[in-house]
Amino acid sequence: MLRPVAIHCVLSTLLCMWALCNAQSDSSPPVIQLRLAGEKRKHYEGRLELFYNGEWGTVCDDDFSMSAAQVVCRELGFMDAESWLPSAKYGKGEGRIWLDNVHCSGAEKSLAQCHSNGFGVSDCKHSEDVSVVCNQKRIPGYKFIRNQANSHEGVPVQVEDVRLRATYSQRKRIPITEGFLEVKDGGKWRQICNEEWTEKNSRVICGMYGFPAEKRFNNRSYKLLAKRRKKNYWGFSINCTGNEADLSDCKMGGEIKLKGNRTCELGMPVVVSCVPGRAFAPSVSAGYRKAYRVEQPLVRLRGGALIGEGRVEVLKNGEWGTVCDDNWNTRAATVVCRELGFGSAKEALTGARLGQGIGSVHMNEVECSGFEKSLTECYFNRDALGCNHEEDAAVRCNVPAMGFHNRLRLNGGRNPSEGRVEILAERNGSTVWGTVCSDSWGTMEAMVVCRQLGLGFASNAFQETWYWTGDASADAVVMSGVRCSGTELTLDQCLHHGKHIACPKGGGKFAAGVSCTQMAPDLVLSAQAVEQTTYLEDRPMYALQCAHEEQCLSSSANTADSTSYRRLLRFSSQIHNNGQSDFRPRAAHHSWIWHECHRHYHSMEVFTHYDLLTLNGTKVAEGHKASFCLEDTHCDEGIDKRYACANFGAQGITVGCWDTYRHDIDCQWIDITDVKPGDYIFQVVINPNYEVAESDYSNNIMKCRSRYDGQRIWTYNCLIGGSRSSETEETFPGLLNNQLSHR
Repeated sequence: MLRPVAIHCVLSTLLCMWALCNAQSDSSPPVIQLRLAGEKRKHYEGRLELFYNGEWGTVCDDDFSMSAAQVVCRELGFMDAESWLPSAKYGKGEGRIWLDNVHCSGAEKSLAQCHSNGFGVSDCKHSEDVSVVCNQKRIPGYKFIRNQANSHEGVPVQVEDVRLRATYSQRKRIPITEGFLEVKDGGKWRQICNEEWTEKNSRVICGMYGFPAEKRFNNRSYKLLAKRRKKNYWGFSINCTGNEADLSDCKMGGEIKLKGNRTCELGMPVVVSCVPGRAFAPSVSAGYRKAYRVEQPLVRLRGGALIGEGRVEVLKNGEWGTVCDDNWNTRAATVVCRELGFGSAKEALTGARLGQGIGSVHMNEVECSGFEKSLTECYFNRDALGCNHEEDAAVRCNVPAMGFHNRLRLNGGRNPSEGRVEILAERNGSTVWGTVCSDSWGTMEAMVVCRQLGLGFASNAFQETWYWTGDASADAVVMSGVRCSGTELTLDQCLHHGKHIACPKGGGKFAAGVSCTQMAPDLVLSAQAVEQTTYLEDRPMYALQCAHEEQCLSSSANTADSTSYRRLLRFSSQIHNNGQSDFRPRAAHHSWIWHECHRHYHSMEVFTHYDLLTLNGTKVAEGHKASFCLEDTHCDEGIDKRYACANFGAQGITVGCWDTYRHDIDCQWIDITDVKPGDYIFQVVINPNYEVAESDYSNNIMKCRSRYDGQRIWTYNCLIGGSRSSETEETFPGLLNNQLSHR
């Protein structure tokens, strides 16, 4: 039995706990402010930082959840959360770790309302800082609540949207490069007073809109326009370093002293004028493009599905090579984007996200200030020891809004990424939608359509689209004779009909169609394997019966007797898939052709071309290789083989694997029986008819120097297409001097 004193103590303790709990529930949560920080990030993602008691700190990842991430994103003005990341994925923070063991239901309006150990109570290190990725969509009407944190330097600007409001004359230009800058705050568009505006601020705005640089403008005309406009100024100044990828990453200054209610006493609304890259120069200015001098670039992008994205490659000693992703960040990526005529970088990609390159890794541990004219001016380590092509760096850049997607559409498909191609055209003084004639329609044309619509690569080009009905009013053919190189930004830029449209089959059932995909394979031949395995063999005709049936011998074999010999240039070919998706034959199993003599199926009519050319390009001998057995012969470590030809199996080449055609396989040769001794060019072309879409066709060709003395043959200086500078390839096989500096 408890004594009265003990009972009194227990009751007192319970009353105290009840009083404390009530006090906590009745008190309002502390006022905090959140931001997303870190190096490799966009404005809607980053390390979670919290402002409390006059100090910025971080949040520990212990017990953090998706519900907590949703509370964070909504508090920051985003619709929802995409994900959260532990272990300081956006870098370690500094200062206090304000919250630990955070538990949210998801319904809280602020992270401060979630249960935790209490502010400043944590046993974590900054290696456990949590990061959050939010949905890019803003909450409609979201208004940033300015509190005591605004008086401190370093608070990110929070606005709903930004726009360039062009003058009437500027609206006729595409893209729009100049206008009054306005921010959306509290659901209303407001101007910014230019009293404290800097060129670095304009640089950030231009970068956001896809332009590499800012320029001066006619201030007098804008002053006159500003006097006529209704004033509604935003009351805060902006201070950018010039390297930010988005205005929301800039720092907010103090309140601008505004005369009266919302005016700018000593200035006028901010006007921003940008310089477009060469590919986006306004079409209304005929001489605009001539101002750009076309020179051999030192940096290029490869393997990207869309304009302004790709694997970064740099030119050194006449050879293109890649950049290792060690220390790769948005600042370096932005230097690349601006150098190539785009805006700032949306994303700095690591881990060969846009495919692996070939050749050397030229740069490692790149460090840029952000204001370099070229990536080659940044500091870097030329020793890339330990780096491989699995670490190739890539970028996604901001590009101007050109309205390309408004002039083209896909109709009738099962999903938004496929359908028959319909184009907007002028007919009899009115604008109508019509179809594209499918005569000569192929993969290259389909690639341009998918890029123009922002849908990535083409996975198929269709010449019959009777199963996609579409809009009957758009059946008329408005474009025919389309021929594209594959690099055009729009279908209009491709060669096509002149004044007269010619389409014998019409545009109904035979209208052009496409299906698009975000990823594509990329086949590359190993030049080293060819050089090391080339030799001559004299083989009797009686041992070449099957090969003769497949037309793998020169025409003179048709009249040769069975006791004669053919001289064969033999070699092995090792074909790697460095892309982002598996290489698969376009034809399905049921349409493969059985070859009785060799006892195998042909899944592609022609997979490779083998040619021997004179030094001036005249063909003297040829061979071809049907794709009788596309399979994974070997794969990189950690990758499983998926394709094997045995027993009528699936054919293809997995990403990270390669298919080897050994030198002793039938048709793996060029018949040079009738070739005279001399110097030649030995050429191999993979996927020559573009039957299967790839992310890069330039590396599908290999050329070697070859010397034949009548008895022996030497093959040397084998080069993959696109691996050398344009000058080097033109003077094949010479080399250029070093074009890349290093530290």
